[in-house]
Amino acid sequence: MSERATFPKRDEDGRVAAYADLFAATLAMMLMSLVAVLLIDLVAVAFGASWGRSSGWLAVVLPAWLFVEEYRAWRVPGRIAIAALGILLGLVAGSGAAFLASYLPPLLSGGVGAAVTTLVYATFWFFGIRWLARRTGDGG
Repeated sequence: MSERATFPKRDEDGRVAAYADLFAATLAMMLMSLVAVLLIDLVAVAFGASWGRSSGWLAVVLPAWLFVEEYRAWRVPGRIAIAALGILLGLVAGSGAAFLASYLPPLLSGGVGAAVTTLVYATFWFFGIRWLARRTGDGG
């Protein structure tokens, strides 16, 4: 029986196995979410709204789903702290990036903020949870 290939690749515990996979999956899901928001915005334009008024922050929806699944796969004491700190760091970095791009329409400036937030969180989570797992002796 052949094993079905999945993306991102996961270990036997359901955890994303490689940082490159988590980064690529996060980026791909964020772009898919942003395209969906763009399509919704275009429908709104068809009904008289101005272009780019939808919030680009909605692009975090699919990556958040990935992060919830990743969180559930790790049973390490302290994972709440790693997740909370990652969210805080991601939101600070993403808000700063969105502020710097505030001259753009909300769809684009929010998209920039969402991209920075999700990529900062993914990076912090991947390395932080593994550090914590090694420190507590729970694998990883």
